[in-house]
Amino acid sequence: MSSILSSLKLTSAKRQQVANPTEFRRLKVSAKLREQAALAIAMKNGETFTCKRLKTVTDSDGIRQTVEVNKKVKQWWFVQNNKVCVQVKYGSKVVPLSAKGDKNSVEVSNADELIQVLEKLDQAVLGGELDTQIEIASEGVRARFAK
Repeated sequence: MSSILSSLKLTSAKRQQVANPTEFRRLKVSAKLREQAALAIAMKNGETFTCKRLKTVTDSDGIRQTVEVNKKVKQWWFVQNNKVCVQVKYGSKVVPLSAKGDKNSVEVSNADELIQVLEKLDQAVLGGELDTQIEIASEGVRARFAK
């Protein structure tokens, strides 16, 4: 009689514990940019945008359950001088878009251009063009937690 384990292909593998921090930050900002693009598309079409997240709650009997709740998504653009300005954020910090750090937004004129700019910013983030600026913003976010 052969054992069940002998019928399986056994290997020695170790899960990678820590992801590359630069890649992690890129993916985090990229996901948020795609969320902003979806919000812009919904607003352009006159629809409401809802994003879901999982939340663990304890009911009155003390039983923990995971429920799906709506997540509030704040838009990263605002109107100034009849132009729409788009910013990229890491946490609550605005990511500077220029290497000098003096420019922090992109000016657009309409909803279609807003969506295109958000998609281009996503490509720039995934391409690593904003790695240095995102790292600076992430250090600012982390500094608030180190008390």
